[in-house]
Amino acid sequence: MELPILYEDADVVAVAKPAGLITHTDGRTKEETAEDWFKEKYKIETTTPPSSGYVHRLDRDTSGVLVFAKNSVAYEFLRKAFHDREVKKEYLAFVYGVPKKKKGTINFDIGRSRSNFRLRSAQPKAKGLLRDALTHYETLAETDGYSLMKMTPETGRTHQIRVHLKAIHHPIVGDSLYSPNHPSALGISRLGLHAYMLNLPLPSGSQILITAPIPSDLAPAFAHFPGMREKFAPS
Repeated sequence: MELPILYEDADVVAVAKPAGLITHTDGRTKEETAEDWFKEKYKIETTTPPSSGYVHRLDRDTSGVLVFAKNSVAYEFLRKAFHDREVKKEYLAFVYGVPKKKKGTINFDIGRSRSNFRLRSAQPKAKGLLRDALTHYETLAETDGYSLMKMTPETGRTHQIRVHLKAIHHPIVGDSLYSPNHPSALGISRLGLHAYMLNLPLPSGSQILITAPIPSDLAPAFAHFPGMREKFAPS
């Protein structure tokens, strides 16, 4: 396996993770992970607690920017930056329907679903500890009952964007967990969510804007929104 490198320096490497690849092992399967690629490429030894490796996660079916720290100083710095919400994240999502408000903020706490332990929920009666979650959105384009949206989460809860979009009745196209009864659409054969951009503080004291090119498996969806793929093409 080889992952496209989007940015690299002595402390950090950022790659374009494809949909279908998990960030790290879940302890249940033996499939190859993005973390395996990182450890093999940079000859990283496993330590407890970790002193390098992934500093945030992307869902298996989400493509886009994924960042690894190469050393302990960078690892602690970046973990803290994500925890303290100093990293700006921007996603592109293809959704069912067209939101009434073109811009807005979704501010629903997230817990676990009462009906399925694998799912999260933003419903008032969600199970377990409810954690605050905040996502800003903007509708970029719409066509025939579907929208392309820019999602900017401030928090980093599991499945946050997927859960928040479901909560406002505009689930993501191709989301088998949160919209299993919706028909496939826009030529999408996987989750229609792409982690397009990270604005990342670096241990060196500088800031870097990292973008992940639109993957080919989302090209059919972008074809329904003229001019949008070009808007997010690398400069």
